Amino acid sequence: MTTNRRLIAGFGASAIAVAMIAGFEGYSSHAYDDGVGVQTLGFGSTTHPDGRPVMPGDTVTPQRAVVMLANDADRIARDLARCIGDVPLAQNEWDAYVSWAYNVGQRAACASTLVKRLKQTPPDYAGACRELLKWTKAGGRELPGLIKRRQAEYRLCMGEGA
Repeated sequence: MTTNRRLIAGFGASAIAVAMIAGFEGYSSHAYDDGVGVQTLGFGSTTHPDGRPVMPGDTVTPQRAVVMLANDADRIARDLARCIGDVPLAQNEWDAYVSWAYNVGQRAACASTLVKRLKQTPPDYAGACRELLKWTKAGGRELPGLIKRRQAEYRLCMGEGA
């Protein structure tokens, strides 16, 4: 595992995290139900830049979807940094956690055992990375796409690349 860690306060989402998110979320120009009743657009956005929720029938261009993704990922990263606090992280760890939090949401991420493992003294870095592998269900069902995503995030978190 990487040991080049620094404080993450103020970090946004890196290009690696945004690319990973885009690859796993995929692009849709038309709003769709994400499988658990949430309308989603572009690269997994659930709200428009003005704060309106995505509604059935909404559309977005690829260019606008990339902007929405970058804004959403930065917001999630800032929220995650606030709940993790003064825990030094390596860039690969941070990128994996941002991708995960984008998918599961800020509330679930901040209340997770993963964050608790990071905030203990000393931080349980390997244990926090392993926690990623537990987040493979949506709507109570284990999904192959989430298994694949969590394995990639785990490998990145552990410094093995995605």
